Amino acid sequence: MVPTNNSRPNHEEIQELLQEERENTEQEHTTLENNEARSLDFLYDVPLEVSVEVGRSKILIKDLLNMGEGYVIELNKVAGDPLDLYVNSRLIARGEAVMIGDKFGIRLTDVVSASDRLERLGK
Repeated sequence: MVPTNNSRPNHEEIQELLQEERENTEQEHTTLENNEARSLDFLYDVPLEVSVEVGRSKILIKDLLNMGEGYVIELNKVAGDPLDLYVNSRLIARGEAVMIGDKFGIRLTDVVSASDRLERLGK
């Protein structure tokens, strides 16, 4: 029932409106709880490409084709400079090379701040 302009809603109408409001609030609360339970768990299985860059260089195609065993490519970094860690082609951190047994790894020494990462998203 919709009240007319000249009358106030009766007690039953007010109770119906309040009940509808309670039901809507309960549904919203349930939806929020379900979303919180999911949180970021669904992201855990998303694959990411992680790469560590030792340095960069530009070479000519003819030099690339002439490469063979023992060929040396000069990189733009000096030995001891930090290595760059990229996730999906975005700089995330810098670090130093470490050996663990017979494997190489990277020890992070500087993580790019969240604000810097967000700033670079548009680039």
